[in-house]
Amino acid sequence: MKTIINNYKRTVFFILLGISLPFLSWSQQDSEYTQYMYNTVTVNPAYAGNRGVLSFNSLYRSQWTGLNGAPNSLTFSVNSPIGERGVGLGLSVIHDEVGPSTESNITVDFSYTIPLNLKTKLSFGLKGGINLLNVDFGKLDIRDRSELEFSQNIENRFSPNTGLGVYLHFDDRWYIGLSSPNILSTDHYDDAISSTASEKAHFYLISGYVFEINRGLKFKPAILTKAVKGAPLAFDASANFLFNERFTLGLSYRLDAAVSALVGFQINNRFMLGYSYDYDTTELGNYNSGSHDFFLRFEFTKKTINSINPRFF
Repeated sequence: MKTIINNYKRTVFFILLGISLPFLSWSQQDSEYTQYMYNTVTVNPAYAGNRGVLSFNSLYRSQWTGLNGAPNSLTFSVNSPIGERGVGLGLSVIHDEVGPSTESNITVDFSYTIPLNLKTKLSFGLKGGINLLNVDFGKLDIRDRSELEFSQNIENRFSPNTGLGVYLHFDDRWYIGLSSPNILSTDHYDDAISSTASEKAHFYLISGYVFEINRGLKFKPAILTKAVKGAPLAFDASANFLFNERFTLGLSYRLDAAVSALVGFQINNRFMLGYSYDYDTTELGNYNSGSHDFFLRFEFTKKTINSINPRFF
């Protein structure tokens, strides 16, 4: 019986590891964020500087609350336009934890924007950085620690990261972007486990349109589609409402995965706070109490009386 239990725990560990780290499929690859639209630069480097101001963004996600070893992710990014020549720069730091493993990704983003006309702009982006992976097998309840795959911890395993993106938007009305945040293929655990898992190139397609219902209400439907070779296509659809340029309410659906509710508040022309809750629609939902996203944005906007940044993306 002990052998069966230990084998089960080992299997659960590798399943959880695959869910959070970028190994096996889209839903199991890069961290999922319900509020991705408020931290777009981590998805698409071409977004760097597109808001026209120095922008700081922080997002924390606690996934599958109540499930031991469930993923937790913390993201910080800063980006800004540089000068008047259409150049944007950004820095992103993503830290993921799941079970006994931690993964840190540090990247620099560069974008160049070309005005197609007075209101339409096309941006090209490049992302480059590093990835550091740590796994502490001592945190596992392993009966036989002499087994090869658990004999040595993984410490700061380095791999490079590079990505590309394009982003097209019309004033504050609509946008569409295509990107691959990491176009390199990287093998993980190849020295310790006979079955090697690889990180494949990921592709993101994002788009949205802002409808001005009246002077005090805007409606923005948006989609996020993610694809990777060997895994099912992932699809997120959301509908957000902005009231009086200050208060945001939204709902979203992640295909075969979760439904979510979102709320955001623009405190003033510089600070925005947001929160979202995900309800898991899979069988895993029977073993956790949902996922939580917390979001904060600070921007160095021009200080004018009663000024609120009207940009909804």
